Amino acid sequence: MADAKSHYLQGLKLFGQSKFEESIVEYRAALELQPDWVDVIHAMATAQSKLGRQDEAIENVQRVIKLTPTDAFAFTSLSIFLQRKGMIPEAEQAAAQARMLSWKEELKKNPKAPPPSGPGPMHVVQ
Repeated sequence: MADAKSHYLQGLKLFGQSKFEESIVEYRAALELQPDWVDVIHAMATAQSKLGRQDEAIENVQRVIKLTPTDAFAFTSLSIFLQRKGMIPEAEQAAAQARMLSWKEELKKNPKAPPPSGPGPMHVVQ
């Protein structure tokens, strides 16, 4: 029987081959063994988004955010998925949250870091 890491790595391999549905099967197998593995949940959300299943992708990336609320990358992904769904104001809000979280991390290394710029026009990410 394969362990969670093996399923995750196989899922990544399949994703890299644009076999998104097959990668999701592997990610689900990994999550059966390790339900709150954030990297796997995030990878599955990305595969779902690639398949056009934005509602599922958004639901899963929101789960990532619940588990890791200071993860700027998760908010960036949420912004992309919302853009793909046509929810531009919500996508801008998620992008602003990602910028703010990134700035807070930068402040730890560089206390004089300027604040992030305000929201600007968004271009839909494909």
